[in-house]
Amino acid sequence: MSTPLIEVQHVSKYFGHVIALNDISMSVSAGEVMCLLGDNGAGKSTLIKILSGVHQPSEGHYLVEGKEVHFTSPRHALSAGIATVYQDLAMIPLMSISRNFFLGAEPTKGWGPLRRFNVAYADRVTREELAKMGIHVRDTAQPVGTLSGGERQSVAIARAVYFGAKVLILDEPTAALGVKEAGIVLRYIAQARARGLGVIFITHNPHHAYPIGDRFTLLNRGRSYGTFTKAEVSREEIVEMMAGGEELETLSHELAEFARTDSQLAEVARELEQEAQELQHGTQQSEKEGSL
Repeated sequence: MSTPLIEVQHVSKYFGHVIALNDISMSVSAGEVMCLLGDNGAGKSTLIKILSGVHQPSEGHYLVEGKEVHFTSPRHALSAGIATVYQDLAMIPLMSISRNFFLGAEPTKGWGPLRRFNVAYADRVTREELAKMGIHVRDTAQPVGTLSGGERQSVAIARAVYFGAKVLILDEPTAALGVKEAGIVLRYIAQARARGLGVIFITHNPHHAYPIGDRFTLLNRGRSYGTFTKAEVSREEIVEMMAGGEELETLSHELAEFARTDSQLAEVARELEQEAQELQHGTQQSEKEGSL
């Protein structure tokens, strides 16, 4: 077995008395897609922030290629080849695709006051790098905001690869996309895997994760259900674990009890209504006899 690109061992994270993560272990290797699954509040965001250098773990170990690290910032993590692509993508909609591709690392030409953005170089490199990922855009000078959601995600992935990412952490890249657009992103995740990157695909949607994932780590309320290969778990089992099989069973018992209670209350209500009708009928009959 090769050494994982990144690995967390028995990581926990506390915020005061709140336990955000408890004893989480996970790894991703080169040429692998690790899917991190969990519903809202499962702890996915906290783990992302540890992996990307925003937070340090309260307990446990974080290893990059077998060596323990203590990142102090996202830039520190990025320098180690760990790139995080968030849902908002950190793009400026009205700027061109190539300007967004090189945002924060702009190539320039000229000297002194004549120094300026090298448009020709940026357009050429952007076009070439997107093509390597199988992405073909109409014009790299067009505003990035004119691209579809799936295309913008794909540009962000290609940008991270170009700037030396060994590990791509993708935060819910398909969450706001339709089926076709999600398919575009999943195809480019496969391209990144084929180029030898390790990909951590964070999602709450097992239907997007299962086709592309090699292994699956499931979180629930800051705890891990474990890590499974595709041969060890079916999509239906993942859905059940995410939904919380035991919780659903308890809920079904509670609903059945509510139904029985509602049935009993309905029966009592019918009896009371019948008694009220009989009482009203008796009163009317007495009034009729009194009038005679």
